[in-house]
Amino acid sequence: MNTEQAYAETDRITRETARNFAWGIRVLPGPKRRAITALYAFARRIDDLADQEEPARAELESWRAAVGALPASQDGDAILVALADAIRRYPIPPETLVDLVDGALMDCDRNRYASWDELREYCRRVAGAVGVACAAVYEPSSWEAARPRAQTLGLALQQINIMRDVAEDWSLGRVYLPQDELSRFGVSEEEIATGSPGPGWGPLMEHQAVRADALMRKGLELLPLLDRRSTLCVRSFAGIYRGLLVQMRARGYDVFSEPPSLSTVEKMKAVVAL
Repeated sequence: MNTEQAYAETDRITRETARNFAWGIRVLPGPKRRAITALYAFARRIDDLADQEEPARAELESWRAAVGALPASQDGDAILVALADAIRRYPIPPETLVDLVDGALMDCDRNRYASWDELREYCRRVAGAVGVACAAVYEPSSWEAARPRAQTLGLALQQINIMRDVAEDWSLGRVYLPQDELSRFGVSEEEIATGSPGPGWGPLMEHQAVRADALMRKGLELLPLLDRRSTLCVRSFAGIYRGLLVQMRARGYDVFSEPPSLSTVEKMKAVVAL
């Protein structure tokens, strides 16, 4: 498989599966767009393996070894071929790709987190690392300033994912909401299982939302370091995620009866409102 074929495949994966990221990716110039689709397709593949009923540890370990060897040894896999080219073109830190797989491997070993400190490390690996990898493609004016902000923005998006996906994660046997916070607000796992939370649910989720807001504000300090089109890309998906947070708040954090999602018009409004 040559590079053009590989990028065609990662572009297809992105167009078909990137519900909240595809808009932003489209506004990037060609080389950056291709590199981001390679990163997205890789993250999607790893996430899908982690979300199998029995997480695919052996496959994840294989991916860990493969990305650790890049840009060599692509073995003809479209995602690896595209990633190898992206790494040659942009200063993507190789450890970020390994971090993502390590985060997925955490899903093989545990399904609860005692505190935000523990959960934060998981989020840093599965989302913060992706933010850093993408920031390398955006080519910020100051890498030292951009890297921590990009990581924090990734944490914000993952925090919102966790809030949105409580019911789906429960179906996989996972509760990402920190155990000490469940206890503090008097929310039991039985309430999550039945989708009928008691009076502590709203305050618990508002606590999560306040954290997401703070992380988002800090992460968006990345924008002044980016060129115009990269800024539009980041504003697009950050706005959509903030729109999801606004929607969850408006629904009183009922994430059980209907999965939070935005229509096309709502996404456009959310991006403009950021």
